[in-house]
Amino acid sequence: MARIPDWLIYGGVIAGAVAASMVFRSADAPPAPPVADENELGGLLGPATPFDPAVVVQAPHNPALPSSGTAFAVSGDGLWLTARHVVEGCREAALIVGGGRAVSAQARISADTDLAVLTTEGGPDALPLAAPNARLRVGSSAFHPGYPQGRPGEVASRLLGRETLRIRGRGHRNEPVLAWAEIGRTEGLNGTLSGLSGGPALDSHGRVVAVTIAEAPRRGRIYTTAVESLARITDTLDVADEFAPGTALNVRTYGPAADALRRDLRVAQVVCLRR
Repeated sequence: MARIPDWLIYGGVIAGAVAASMVFRSADAPPAPPVADENELGGLLGPATPFDPAVVVQAPHNPALPSSGTAFAVSGDGLWLTARHVVEGCREAALIVGGGRAVSAQARISADTDLAVLTTEGGPDALPLAAPNARLRVGSSAFHPGYPQGRPGEVASRLLGRETLRIRGRGHRNEPVLAWAEIGRTEGLNGTLSGLSGGPALDSHGRVVAVTIAEAPRRGRIYTTAVESLARITDTLDVADEFAPGTALNVRTYGPAADALRRDLRVAQVVCLRR
């Protein structure tokens, strides 16, 4: 990782509330559910249509409240992706790098998706991206590393299909998304997955296929960007060399793999210091 200039390092601003979240600990996953046989997967996921089921999500009412989420590296030159709502309206965003320190990040909001690009001076190796024309099958597994509740954690899921996210409140808009059923999570992680927003959804080959953006706790569902939304924003970035093989993941190995991604800062916590 490139040397971080001293003037980019924050000290006591992020002490206290976020300091505890930087203590890396074993994120052992719960007992693994049965592994799906590839022959039992459903058909290929079709394109988005106006007839996809819709789910309504209420945007936060108070934009002045501090927020945190997850970001992941898409270029070793200091490019990251996160969820738009994590940094929208934020005047001063930063990535936590450990030891009570954070690196300043400039945010660029996507106009038509719940995504944002963060820029830092240098960064870690990028996570490999799935090819833009990658086709998913219903029943495929995904693994979501990040910082739920501001602490290291991860979730496993299986693809249900397409839905339309109708975001109400601040900035009404509709967005095509993928719906996933939660099938496992970090042991001891109970309740909301708030803070996981902006983290990568990795396929069984360890490649980013989407970005985690919302949850429906009562339904046990996780929502990510559509594959097309991710491809649209990465097309605007210089990440052509990042389409590479990843590390194989399954329901038994995703916990340690997520720990490694956080230790290497390829997956990091993003916070808004000032709105």
